[in-house]
Amino acid sequence: MSSEKEPLFSAKNLKLITTPLGTQNPITIQVLGICSALAVTAKLEPAIVMAISVTFVTVFANLVISLLRNTIPARIRIIVQLVIVAALVIIVDQVLQAFAYEVSKQLSVFVGLIITNCIIMGRLEAFALGNKPWPSVLDGIGNGAGYGMILIIVAFFRELFGSGTLTLPGLGTLQIIPQFMYDLGYVNNGFMILPPMALVVVGIIIWVQRSRNKELLES
Repeated sequence: MSSEKEPLFSAKNLKLITTPLGTQNPITIQVLGICSALAVTAKLEPAIVMAISVTFVTVFANLVISLLRNTIPARIRIIVQLVIVAALVIIVDQVLQAFAYEVSKQLSVFVGLIITNCIIMGRLEAFALGNKPWPSVLDGIGNGAGYGMILIIVAFFRELFGSGTLTLPGLGTLQIIPQFMYDLGYVNNGFMILPPMALVVVGIIIWVQRSRNKELLES
C-alpha cells in the first residue's frame, strides 16, 4: 500500500482550476450568476472588484464548509452555509467601504446579494460538502476565476464601446478611444451601457465558446 501523498498541484487538482475557465464555466455553461453580468458590468472597475469579492467568498466558504463537512447535520446544512457566506460577505462589504468607498457605492446592494449567489451555494453543495479542504479551495479559485473572467470580458467591451473609456482600480478612468476619432465623427454606442447589452455580450461569448468546442455543441 503506497504512502505517497497526491501532489498539491496534480493534474487532477489543476483541473479544478482550469475546467471552470472553459468547459464548465459557471456563467456561460452552467448559466449561474447571470444577474451580476447585467448589474455590474457597465464599467470595468466594479466588475473587477465584484470578481475578486466573489472569488474570495467562494474560496473561503468552500474551505470552511469542507473543514466542517463531517460535523454539520444534514438538516441544517443550508442554514450553516448561509451563515458562513453571510459572514464572509460582511467582511468583503466592510473592506470595500473602508478602502474603496466609491466602488462600494457603485456595487450598491449587489455585494450583499453575493450571499445568495447561485455559484457559491452550488459549489458548497456540489463539492465542498464531499471533498477535502485543499481540493475545495482549488474548486473555489477555479469557479471564482471563471465567473470573474466573464464579468471582466463583458465589462471591457461594454465600457470600451459604450463610453470609450476603461476604468481600472487605482488608475481611475482612462480614455482609450482617442479624441481625433470623435473629431472624425465616431460616436459612443450608448446601447452598450444598457443592461440588456450584457446579455447580448454574454450570448456572443457563449456562441464563440460553443463554436470552438465540439463537445459543447453535442451537449
